[in-house]
Amino acid sequence: MLSPKLILVTGGAGFIGSAFIRYVVGEKGCAVVNIDKLTYAANPENVKSVKDSPLYHFEKADICDRSAIDAIFAKYQPDAIVHLAAESHVDRSIDGPDAFIQTNVVGTGVLLSAARDYWQGLNGQKKADFRFHHVSTDEVFGSLGEEGFFTETTPYAPRSPYSASKASSDHLVDAWHHTYGLPVVLTNCSNNYGPFHFPEKLIPLVILNALERRPLPVYGKGDNVRDWLFVEDHASALWEVLTRGPVGERFNIGGNNEKTNLEVVERICDILDSLRPDGTPRRDLITFVKDRPGHDHRYAIDATKIRTDLGWEPKESFETGLEKTVRWYLDNEWWWGPLREEAHKRRGEGKK
Repeated sequence: MLSPKLILVTGGAGFIGSAFIRYVVGEKGCAVVNIDKLTYAANPENVKSVKDSPLYHFEKADICDRSAIDAIFAKYQPDAIVHLAAESHVDRSIDGPDAFIQTNVVGTGVLLSAARDYWQGLNGQKKADFRFHHVSTDEVFGSLGEEGFFTETTPYAPRSPYSASKASSDHLVDAWHHTYGLPVVLTNCSNNYGPFHFPEKLIPLVILNALERRPLPVYGKGDNVRDWLFVEDHASALWEVLTRGPVGERFNIGGNNEKTNLEVVERICDILDSLRPDGTPRRDLITFVKDRPGHDHRYAIDATKIRTDLGWEPKESFETGLEKTVRWYLDNEWWWGPLREEAHKRRGEGKK
C-alpha cells in the first residue's frame, strides 16, 4: 500500500474533486494541491471545511497550460496526481462540444506529458511509488439494454460528445502507460450524487425546483436507468485505487443502486414532502419533456473487481444517501442560493 504525502488533484473545486480533497485532508491527513481553472461548475466554497488546513494548497491554472502545470510539478514535487478536471454535462456537450474536446482530450494529453517528464526525473522509491490516477465515467461504454452490466473489459461505445471526449482521454492514459511506462491507474464511475452537486444536475435541480414549486422536468418517459453512487463513497474508492491498485489496472466504481430517472424524482418529492410539507404533493410538479438527442437508456456498473481485489464497498444505500443529500440542501442555502440566483438571472427569471 502506498502512502503518498502530497497529491495533485485537478478539478478539485468541482463536485467529485472537492469530495476527494475533503476526504484526503480530513480523513487521511494527506496534503493536496488543488489545481482548478475555476470555470462555471467550480466553487471554492466546496472545500471551505479544509481550505485553512496547512495540508491544503490551491493553484488556479488551466490543465491545457503546459508551462503552468510544469511549474506546479516543480514547486510541489508530488507523489501522485488524481485527474478529475473535466467538462461533464452531457446537455452542454451537445450544445458546445469544442470545450469538451479541449479540456477532456487536449488537457489530459498535456497533463500526461507533464507527468511523464516529471516522473522520468525522479529517482528511487519516489519514482517507483508515483501514480497518475485518471478518473473517468461509465458513459464511455455506451448504453445497456434491460440486462447486463459494464465491466472493466466492456468495449467502448460512447454516444455523446461528452462521453466520446472522456473515452478519448482514457485511451490517452492507456497509451502513455503502454508506450512510456507511466505508472497509471484508471477508474470508471457511475452517476454521482451528494452534497455540493452543481444545481444544473438532475438531483440538485429537482430538489431546488421542488422547494420553489417549479416544474420538475423529466426527459421522455423517465425510464432511463442510472446506477447512483454517493460522492463520499466514491472519494473513499478513489483513495483505495490510488494507494492499493496495481499499476496499469482499471476499476469500475458503482453504487449498485439502479433507478429510473422517474423513480429518483419521485423519491425526492416524497422526502421533501416528509421533511418540509407545504400542502400539495410535490409529485404533481413532475413534467415530462422532449428527450435529449442520443439519450443512453441504461448504465449499470459491475463493481465486483474493486470489491474482491481491494475490499471496497459503498457505505450508503440510495435511500440513505438521497435523504442525506436532500437534508444537506435544506440546511445549506448559503451554498446553493447564490448559484441558483445567478441561474435565474441568466434565464431572466425572478426567485419564486
